[in-house]
Amino acid sequence: MSSLKRLAISIGDLNGVGFEIALKGHDHIKCLCRPIYCINRLMALQAASLLNLTLPDDFECYEVEGEFIIQPGILNDASGRYSYNSFLAAIKLAQTSQTDAITTLPIHKEGWMMAGIPYVGHTDALRDIFGCNAIMMLGCKKLYVALYTEHIPLREVASHIQTDPLAAFLLQLFSTTKHEPIAVLGLNPHAGDHGVLGNEEAMIEAAIQRANNQLGREVFIGPIVPDVAFTPHFRQNYSMIAAMYHDQGLAPLKALYFDESINVSLGLPIIRTSVDHGTAFDIAYKMQASTLSYINAVSAALEFISSQKSVH
Repeated sequence: MSSLKRLAISIGDLNGVGFEIALKGHDHIKCLCRPIYCINRLMALQAASLLNLTLPDDFECYEVEGEFIIQPGILNDASGRYSYNSFLAAIKLAQTSQTDAITTLPIHKEGWMMAGIPYVGHTDALRDIFGCNAIMMLGCKKLYVALYTEHIPLREVASHIQTDPLAAFLLQLFSTTKHEPIAVLGLNPHAGDHGVLGNEEAMIEAAIQRANNQLGREVFIGPIVPDVAFTPHFRQNYSMIAAMYHDQGLAPLKALYFDESINVSLGLPIIRTSVDHGTAFDIAYKMQASTLSYINAVSAALEFISSQKSVH
């Protein structure tokens, strides 16, 4: 019997590049683990036909409800619903120990909304399903970025900068990664210039101090001026950054490591990794999608398993 770990693959939005990535990466991935693809075989055959590829006999499918006609590059509710059902199937496999972890391929948030799904993405759904907080961390071994706030309007970010929840976030980030040191970004330009450009940094500094005091050492450094945190010199000393909001952390990260970055959900009772890119409708079924982020996401999930380094 194979000793390879079992990985549930949530197939993502089938009108996008997810299935292409799964199929092109299959021969490589099956050498690393036993992938179980959360898509029924009829849908897999339809997607493979659109790619002018043959579905391998060892492409192991797990039944997902909601068959529909795939329309490459088209946003619709049917594809959104199917991607959600695939995600729920992957979670079920992990919860029932039929797989050791899950890796998710890209969904389209608007597709979920059109399908009436009450979540803006995977991480929000995972928090609700498991009834616990989860930290969204993206990146690669060269640089990881954890997000304090994620999918909220920019105008709401400042009101979320409060000492107590930020200190709790920092402590959870350390407890789930054991990484140190971790650079913590300020919110404002020039990290507020000592109150000239904003006072949120006072609360960030207090949260850092509280977290470090509880840990008994200086794990967290900051608030760091955001526009220098991603420079080569700074990254020589810090390979993990805590960002205050989505684009503050992810815009520079993707400029540096777009193809190789992954997404990891920290703080859950299951291991979940994901690609760090979207559905790429513009190149769907054109055989142009890169498998690098997918392969890295699978490899990261297996590293979490083999090292017993839990993400909860």
